Amino acid sequence: MKINNTAAQHKHFAIYKPYGYLSQFVNNGQKKNTKRLLGELYNFPEGTMAIGRLDEKSEGLLLLTTDGKTSNHICSSTIEKEYYAQVDGEITVEAIKQLTQGVEIGFDGKKYKTAPCSAFRLETAPNFPERSKKIRDDRHGTTSWVSITLTEGKFRQVRKMTSAVGFPTLRLVRIRVGSVLLSTMQVGEVKELINI
Repeated sequence: MKINNTAAQHKHFAIYKPYGYLSQFVNNGQKKNTKRLLGELYNFPEGTMAIGRLDEKSEGLLLLTTDGKTSNHICSSTIEKEYYAQVDGEITVEAIKQLTQGVEIGFDGKKYKTAPCSAFRLETAPNFPERSKKIRDDRHGTTSWVSITLTEGKFRQVRKMTSAVGFPTLRLVRIRVGSVLLSTMQVGEVKELINI
């Protein structure tokens, strides 16, 4: 995935969005003073927009740009987004198979079948920094991790997908968008990108 940043006309950024932040710069909600926004992490140029969203309880790689065309391209169904989800219980081979084939979830008050995707169980838990709000520990039941790679992005899709197969998501981290990886970043870090 390469979109040139021609003559510094547009700026592109990658951010490791921490848990508890909204993927936006302005909060129009009722709890305005209690919500944390991306602008608290970096002095982004005017006109910067998040490319897609990570909900407040999700973490990981979020791309931002000042270019609407770049945003539309990355949100299109041609660019892969990979997530690691910590789920409640020991996810089964059958549940993984269901995820890869597509599952029925609710979206905008209607039923929606997700597109086939790539999914597999991670044999060892990823080494993410501890989250600001702790996940329950194994005394309350076992957990497991699954990788899910999508080319679509419905509202809270990964969470809805794992719930649909009986393994609700406890922690969700986006680790990749196209060829841009989270692995070299620290929580809250912002990097300016030349190409995305």
